Amino acid sequence: MSSVQVPGLLSFTIAILVFFIGAGLNRAIKPLQTWNIPEAVTGGLLAAAATLIVYVVFRVEVSFSLEARDMLLLYFFTGIGLNAKLEDLISGGRPFLVLLALTLVYLVIQNLIAAGGVAALHLPAGMTPLLGSAALIGGHGTTIAWAPIIADRFGLGNALEVGIATATLGLVVASLVGGPIAGFLIRRHALAGPAEPDPVVGVPDDPADVEADDINHIALLRALLVLNVVILIGFALQDIVGESRIKLPLFVICLLVGIVLTNTVPRVLPAMRWPTRTRALALISDLSLNVFLAMSLMSMQLWTLGGLGLALVAVLAVQTLAAVAYIVLAVFPLMGRNYEAAVISAGFSGISLGATPTAIANMTAVTKLHGACARAFIILPLVSAFFIDIANAIAIGLLVR
Repeated sequence: MSSVQVPGLLSFTIAILVFFIGAGLNRAIKPLQTWNIPEAVTGGLLAAAATLIVYVVFRVEVSFSLEARDMLLLYFFTGIGLNAKLEDLISGGRPFLVLLALTLVYLVIQNLIAAGGVAALHLPAGMTPLLGSAALIGGHGTTIAWAPIIADRFGLGNALEVGIATATLGLVVASLVGGPIAGFLIRRHALAGPAEPDPVVGVPDDPADVEADDINHIALLRALLVLNVVILIGFALQDIVGESRIKLPLFVICLLVGIVLTNTVPRVLPAMRWPTRTRALALISDLSLNVFLAMSLMSMQLWTLGGLGLALVAVLAVQTLAAVAYIVLAVFPLMGRNYEAAVISAGFSGISLGATPTAIANMTAVTKLHGACARAFIILPLVSAFFIDIANAIAIGLLVR
């Protein structure tokens, strides 16, 4: 067995190529577009399958340098924060609380399903969080953080491998089911987005009635300058937050800084051209998200899933069915049965089975086809990337005590 480490610039370039391959496949295979499958997901999964073939046939393990991916994540969530107008946050109070409550309830349901699966299949003790919220709602980051503790507490030598495998499968499933769920709800209830929305993420393929100077090198550089300033402030605040023992991911700190600045700077300096809800910022956010997702999926080492048996697949199948049923029967009705509820339903698959970027990618695919939904892009990241992490840490702690 040999290994190949693809360097950073080449990894970034391959990710762009992977996105274009996915975009081409989505255009050629209409169901992919109809089901709102993100282009980066299509291309990323194909690339992951290619590295799996290389591993099986040629016994070569391919891995990618992902430093650029982490920076793209910061750009994307900072852009989300810069688009968060105060009036949207105020109006999002009730939907935010409802979504938070729904997510907390599902966290419990997910762990109950995992516990039931572990008991029914006679799996080793300690597997429950690895087949539940640690790996699915928590994703790879939470899995990596808790796996050593679980391994030590229960003597589970392959805790990390099981958790990573569960998180990887969850990410794949979340990427595939979110768009179709939203498409089904939109068609069934004859829903539609606003006729003239402000851009949040992405630029429509055929924009109409947009001034030619709305997006140019000046607008792009202005947006990049503001993004970089916010991210630099986020880096500075990360050390302060770390000293207070409050665990916040850097992208959440940048998101919050963006929200604060976008609701203060334009009021203090009204003559300044702030990039909130501009096509330039939307374009940068879309680019960052798509390349981030392509890099995340193409770097999945699918061969690590082998040898874990049918038990993992069985539990994940039940988790997937439960998530889809919960979204259709609980999330969509309680969020209002409207277009925003359908968009959030697409994102909830990322909360329940994948990760926050997957949730945002699913919502982006839906809104680019059916119309923007600004508030959904504000309340969902706050729930999935901040509040739910605290609740998940408490839940996992109870399971491993």
